[in-house]
Amino acid sequence: MRRALAIAGVVCLALPGVALGSEDRPTRNELESELICPTCKSTLDQSNAPVADRMREVIDERIKAGDSKSEIKDGFVDQFGPAVLAAPPKRGFDLVAWLLPLVGLGAGIIAVSALAWRWSRSPRERDHPEPEPELNGRARLEPVLERRLDDELARFDA
Repeated sequence: MRRALAIAGVVCLALPGVALGSEDRPTRNELESELICPTCKSTLDQSNAPVADRMREVIDERIKAGDSKSEIKDGFVDQFGPAVLAAPPKRGFDLVAWLLPLVGLGAGIIAVSALAWRWSRSPRERDHPEPEPELNGRARLEPVLERRLDDELARFDA
């Protein structure tokens, strides 16, 4: 039992190193999907432009040199500007690009909830005022409608 716990402990201690290795040794595929070709404005993994081919070569050279993912991306940002990143950084004004969809989604949920609550109420609660009190078992009608009803009932009885 102790041996199994010791092996599990060694494995758990080794796993964070593997996770950190991904940042230290990025793959070309990871970076191609996170960078945009300045010529055709699509990600490098979808671009056939000569600039994209040159960017792929630079990525391969920098990976062989041992640069991390963030160092490679920072190099392209220095050369082409922040527009070369497929996703804007999550800081400063660019944070708006991440937060605005969430705010819009929240506002939409609130609006739909308010409409559903309003539509689920009965019409009497929603729009109609309390009716006038009944007189002799009948609700009070406008005089024109009351005359018309009396005429119709008299014709029906005859």
